[in-house]
Amino acid sequence: MPIHYSKERYETLRRDTDAWWRGESDRPILGLVVWDAYPPDRETPKTPPLSQANCHDFSISPEEIIDTWDYYLCQREFLGDSYPFISLDCFGPGILSAFCGARLDNSSGGVWFFPEKELPTEEIHVKYDPNNKWARRIKDIYRAGMERWDGLVLMGMTDLGGNLDVAAELRGSENLLYDLYDAPDEVQRLCAEIDVAWKEAYDDLNSVLQPKNPGYSDWTGVYSSSPFYTLQCDFSYMIGTPMFEEFVLPSLRKSTHMLDHTLYHLDGIGALKHLDTLLTLDNLDAVQWIYGDGQPSGKHWIDVYQRIVAGGKSAQLIVNGVEDYDDIAAAVRPERLNYTIYTTKSDQALINRFTDPARAL
Repeated sequence: MPIHYSKERYETLRRDTDAWWRGESDRPILGLVVWDAYPPDRETPKTPPLSQANCHDFSISPEEIIDTWDYYLCQREFLGDSYPFISLDCFGPGILSAFCGARLDNSSGGVWFFPEKELPTEEIHVKYDPNNKWARRIKDIYRAGMERWDGLVLMGMTDLGGNLDVAAELRGSENLLYDLYDAPDEVQRLCAEIDVAWKEAYDDLNSVLQPKNPGYSDWTGVYSSSPFYTLQCDFSYMIGTPMFEEFVLPSLRKSTHMLDHTLYHLDGIGALKHLDTLLTLDNLDAVQWIYGDGQPSGKHWIDVYQRIVAGGKSAQLIVNGVEDYDDIAAAVRPERLNYTIYTTKSDQALINRFTDPARAL
């Protein structure tokens, strides 16, 4: 069964998202993916979908991984600005640290990274290894996807991580917190090495994805026709604004100049203190606000979205359904929003909003 999309639709997607990135669109970017729109035409593959729980199992061939993904993609309908997309976040957040020698541990069912050996910061030197087993594995999966789909499915960049996140995975979070006070020069040197390794990894992985990959994305699913990435520093939850400005902001500024488009992943209420600093980044295009488990849903954070848009940035929404979207869109400039909804064919009322222009979101 074919994937229900076309290369011609990518041309429309490129046109519309290019205008959105430039701030010239008169509407938001909105996608709806219907998980079960089409019945499967073959038996369910024996290979389960790749996940953080099984990413260590190299006995599963890249071709088997792609075949399983294809089985599920063929059942989906892509409405609005949605498109067939594969996320490689199954190797965990901050896989760059594993490319550079950290140990990937998924024994809990989720991926965590730890230093192979605890070393003082001055003895840690970071260099991207393109022949590292994890880098090779991801590139092999990318190659199999490019061969199978020939540019019809966009494969996202794996989750490389932010500079202090990777540093914490190589040094240990508690040790790194002390280092920020006791050895700031060594932390700066380590961050500079991570920045170089990050760029080398990004370019190396893209050398496999391009030119067939029909655009650029990452675990967020945000589409760009030219180089893009979601920047982050989850470690920033544990530090104040002065340290964020000293150790994180220079790396972010460098990345926003290196890439055509960037989004920042602002994760958790403890990271909100950095929002005003992020808004000073002229080349940062958008912010994704994650309010976190146990917090009220997106419509209760309208003030945050208003700050983001007032600061000249767009926003990707990760919220609980179309009701949240409606409330947020009514309170900010909706043309600055980017939101994809996932549903099943039983929700015909929602599907109608994407297929009937008079009732469009």
